Amino acid sequence: MDATTLGLRRTVVPTGVGPLVVRAGRASGSPVATVLLHGAAGSWATWAPMIAASDELGLPLSDVVAVDLPGWGESPGPVPAPADLAVAVAAVARALGYPRWRLVGHSLGGVIALDVAARFPDETVAVGVVSPSGAGARAVMRRPLAGGIRLPWLAGMVVAMRILRGLGPLANPLLRLLRRTGALRHLARPLFRHPERVDPAVTDALADEIRPAAFLAAAHLSRTHDDAVWRRIACPVRSVRGAHDVFVAAADAREWSRILRDVDHVVLADSGHFAHVEQPVQTLRALREVWAASRATPTPASRRRSAPPRRGRRTPAA
Repeated sequence: MDATTLGLRRTVVPTGVGPLVVRAGRASGSPVATVLLHGAAGSWATWAPMIAASDELGLPLSDVVAVDLPGWGESPGPVPAPADLAVAVAAVARALGYPRWRLVGHSLGGVIALDVAARFPDETVAVGVVSPSGAGARAVMRRPLAGGIRLPWLAGMVVAMRILRGLGPLANPLLRLLRRTGALRHLARPLFRHPERVDPAVTDALADEIRPAAFLAAAHLSRTHDDAVWRRIACPVRSVRGAHDVFVAAADAREWSRILRDVDHVVLADSGHFAHVEQPVQTLRALREVWAASRATPTPASRRRSAPPRRGRRTPAA
């Protein structure tokens, strides 16, 4: 979980949404950054297992730009509008000397990655998403009762966050008590297929990121997100999720295949919502085309309109 051990340095980049704290490094001389975007109630550290796994495979991830999104990690809030955040992420990569980038996002970070790719198609070479928040999650935010039938665990998390926000200053002492007694680790079980195998450092880091106000602000903004903007994406999109993910609707993949022209889906049989933590090697392999991409696809308007869509496929993986 230590940035220095992984070859990353902490830096702060001023942006239009405020200063963003970034862990960056492992430069290879490539003009293409590998931008990592965590999900809600997370930070850059959720990518540490996957970065370490890439080293063990002998195929180390390079030119890493792991961002703490506004409201989480060390980046201050408030949570900005999606369009503003997309511009800020692009500004971070450029400030660090990268004219192009590949984007990999988890959960909420997957939505942000796609927004960046849609607004900067000429600079984005590929997008990878891990358990991205889709139409199913937005249905929970818009209609909690009806949407909660499909994703009850997500609906329950939203309720829990509202309770914690309502507790105000009492929330932090309660969370510390739950963490000290080990109860918080048990409450995190729905996030993973095998929570007992997850390094306690990972669950402790997630516990630190339980920030009800930021979570609910992001959830509120997601209600009106316009997924149609993703039709502008010209680069390949590769998606991976765990078969036991209780926060992503299985039907989301079909909607993504309808919107995106070049998308493939891989389902890992032994993961939950955090496939890049539980099965980092398999996640790396599922996103191999993202790591290999090095050039942005030309995207003149005529080509974007005429290019035939590539239907996504749902591939099971062990």
